[in-house]
Amino acid sequence: MIRSLYIRVVLTFLVSVIAGTIISFFVSTWIFEEKLNENAQINIRNFGQDIVRIYKTLPLSEADSFVSEMKMLNSYHIRIYEATGQFQSYGRVNGHKLTNVTKEQLKKVLDGGVVQDNPNGIAKILLGLPLKTELGTKAMFLEMLAPPSASFVTMWASIFATCSLIAGSLIILVASIFLVRPIKKLTKATKRIAAGDFNVKLNIKQTGELGTLARSFEEMMHDLQQLEQMRREFVTNVSHEVQSPLTSISGYAQALKQVDLADHERSRYLDIIIAEAKRMSKMSDSLLKLSLLEAQSQQLRLTTLSLDEQIRRVIVALQPQWSARSIRFELNLKAVRLTADHDLLNQVWTNIIGNSIKFSVDGGIIDVSIKQDAKNVTVRISDTGIGISLEDQKRIFERFFKADRSHSRKYGGSGMGLAIVKQIVSLHQGDIRVESEPDQGTTFIVALPITTPTD
Repeated sequence: MIRSLYIRVVLTFLVSVIAGTIISFFVSTWIFEEKLNENAQINIRNFGQDIVRIYKTLPLSEADSFVSEMKMLNSYHIRIYEATGQFQSYGRVNGHKLTNVTKEQLKKVLDGGVVQDNPNGIAKILLGLPLKTELGTKAMFLEMLAPPSASFVTMWASIFATCSLIAGSLIILVASIFLVRPIKKLTKATKRIAAGDFNVKLNIKQTGELGTLARSFEEMMHDLQQLEQMRREFVTNVSHEVQSPLTSISGYAQALKQVDLADHERSRYLDIIIAEAKRMSKMSDSLLKLSLLEAQSQQLRLTTLSLDEQIRRVIVALQPQWSARSIRFELNLKAVRLTADHDLLNQVWTNIIGNSIKFSVDGGIIDVSIKQDAKNVTVRISDTGIGISLEDQKRIFERFFKADRSHSRKYGGSGMGLAIVKQIVSLHQGDIRVESEPDQGTTFIVALPITTPTD
């Protein structure tokens, strides 16, 4: 089995050219032979009829003398048969093998019939005509000698076919190199990517299938590069997020080994260890949930729910957080029913409203409204908090991303809440976007279809 694509391409082209040339040669020869034989039949019949008229007009001796001097005998050979089978030849054979005249053919012509035979060959025709003379009826057989043009055309066709094969094969060899070159570039690029090198330039400017393949490959390479960058950032973020609580747990566990530690200090250290352990557990749960959502392995359990009622229940559940800071809610919740996953959608509102409470100033206002059209429902959640810079808005839905690192210790959180929200909204085939300015507050806009498609 041939594995090299280059050899496959070359052999395919060579076989195609050779087969096509051979077929074309035989078809052309067959067509040429048909045309030449057709013209030859007309010419030999006309020549034979002329000779018949000569013998009708002139005495036998004069007719024989006239025929023997004819220039046409360079292309034709004449045999005039007696009833006994003896014949007189006119014309030079020049190495040409004459066609045998059978007794049946001779008898047919002597009886006044006409014989026309086409032996194998180009323009090779045997014509038998009755010849009436003063001594009785004789049989004249005319045979066209192979014309010089026929042998020349055959030789020319053979030379043409040979040159065509050689020239075509050379052109195909050169063309195959250019055809296979982009594929070799793709093969080398694939090996470099497999080795972890994503900075590969293909420089393939062809159009057509190979150009499309090269551009698709470059897009794939760009996506892999981004994926690799995300993987590295993910590992870095996880290491950072896990290291902080582990350091606290390790430090306070070491402190608990002190013998003279006061009871209230021991209790405080234990509370910190428990809190950090809960933080790690929550982060682990969030990672698992986000992984399931991104892999779309979590099936949506669709139910028909009252969206305005669900948002009200979330706000009530978060009352201890916003009432302690004198934060007020302004609600404009239109009664809307939609088909969605109740638990997942509940987490969307919990995360967004929880963030709005967390980043709002004391005594601030959070505005929640619902609007509906024929196919979609839009929820806007606006706060009067610290806001988000335009640069950070582009990455706000990435896992572990925190818009303001300087406030990360103050506000806490793992930076995965909005990433989870984004995936849940995407699973419902909806859309989420953010509008914000630093120190001017933030607005999250969630658009969901009234009925979530099941496929």
